[in-house]
Amino acid sequence: MSTHVVIGAGATGSATARLLADAGEQVRLVTRHGGGPVHERIERVAADATDTTRLIELTRGAVALFNCAMPAYDRWPTDFPPLAAAVLAAAERTGADYVMLGNTYGYGHTDSPLTEDLPLAATSVKGRVRAQMWNDARAAYDAGRVRVTEVRAGDFLGAGAYSPFTLMVGAHVLAGSPASYPGDLDAPHSWTYTGDAARTLVTAARHEQSWGRAWHVPPTSSAPVRELAARLAAAAGAPDPRLHPMTRAELEEIGRSDSIMAEIPEMLYLYDRPNILDASFTMKALDVLPTLIDDVLSEMAAEHAGSAAI
Repeated sequence: MSTHVVIGAGATGSATARLLADAGEQVRLVTRHGGGPVHERIERVAADATDTTRLIELTRGAVALFNCAMPAYDRWPTDFPPLAAAVLAAAERTGADYVMLGNTYGYGHTDSPLTEDLPLAATSVKGRVRAQMWNDARAAYDAGRVRVTEVRAGDFLGAGAYSPFTLMVGAHVLAGSPASYPGDLDAPHSWTYTGDAARTLVTAARHEQSWGRAWHVPPTSSAPVRELAARLAAAAGAPDPRLHPMTRAELEEIGRSDSIMAEIPEMLYLYDRPNILDASFTMKALDVLPTLIDDVLSEMAAEHAGSAAI
C-alpha cells in the first residue's frame, strides 16, 4: 500500500483523496482544520501547508504529493506564493512526485482554443501568479530536483464546486430566483467537472510521460451559460431561468463592498467571449474521458435538494 498526500479538501481535493483511497491507497489529507471526507484509508491532518518543515514531515515516505489547495480568491497574490513554495520544497526534500491542480489563467488572453503547449503569457495579476507557480516548479524539474506535472481545469461544476457559474447563476437557478452573470450568456465556454479533474490528477500521477508538462481536464461541456442554466433548471425541476447580463459598471459597484467580486473585472476576458479548452491530447494520451454534462447537472440538483430538505 502506497501513501499519497493531498493538500486541500475542496471538491476536487476531496474527490482525489476518495479516488486514491477507494483504489486501496493510503491517503494523508492535509487541511488547515483537519476536514475532508471520512474513509478508513484517509488520514485527515490539521496543518498549515505553508509550514515547510511540517509539510516535509507529513510528506516523507509518500509516493506523490497533490496540491489541490486554493487560497481565498482575493488573496492569491499574497497567499499563493508561500503555499506553492512550501509544497514544492516538500516534494524536493522528500522525493515525492508533485502533481499540481492548476487552471487556465496563466495563458492570458487568446481567441483560439487553449491547448497544453500554449505559452504562459498572462497579463492579469492572478494569471501571473498561476504562471509563476508553474514556472518555478518546471525550473525545479529542469534542474533535476523534482518530478512535477500540472493538471489545468476550466471553471468548475459539480456538487460543492465553486466558480462564477455555481455562485452567481447555478445557486439562483436552483432556488428559482433571478440571476446575473458578468459575461456573454451565449458564448461557448468550457466547464470542468470536479470529479473529472480528480481522475485526471490521479491518472497523470501514474503516467510516466506526465513529468515536466501540463495536461488539460477534458471539459464536461462547452455550452454557453444560458443553455447550461436551462439544463440545470430542467434537471432540478426548477422554473425556467431568469438570466441577465451584468455590466462591468454593475460588477465594479458590487466589488466596492465585496472583495471577492472585486477580483472578477480583470478576468472578464474569460467570460465575455468564447473560451474553449482543448483537451484532445490529454484524452488520447491519458485515456481520460469527461463525465456527461447531464450527470453533472443532476448531481448539482440533488445536492441542492438535499440541502433544502435539511
